[in-house]
Amino acid sequence: MSIADRKQRRMERVGSKDFIPSSPEELKYHEALKRVKRIKGFYTHALIYLVVNIMIVIINIQDLEPGESYFQWHNFITLFFWGIGLLSHGLSVFLPTMILGQNWEERKIKELMEKEKNSKWE
Repeated sequence: MSIADRKQRRMERVGSKDFIPSSPEELKYHEALKRVKRIKGFYTHALIYLVVNIMIVIINIQDLEPGESYFQWHNFITLFFWGIGLLSHGLSVFLPTMILGQNWEERKIKELMEKEKNSKWE
């Protein structure tokens, strides 16, 4: 088996749900992979939000009676409440980094790994 094949198999194992890290590098990669998936999920959510709400605005504009104003509450219900959900999703993805710092996750992982290592010897 070539080195590239072994590396590919290891990265597939790191991405699996039942992953147990065998080195600090694998743990860092696994945590980074999870973070990237969360960010990608937020961007997908934001894109769907934009597309669907643009379609709703177009449909609402086509359904207006002559002389009727578009700025009515029922035209913005989906935009508003889904926007709250999108905002909370974005905060859950990006706020921990903004408040706790860029390397907070790494520090916390090291702390938990040290606790685990120390508790095994007691």
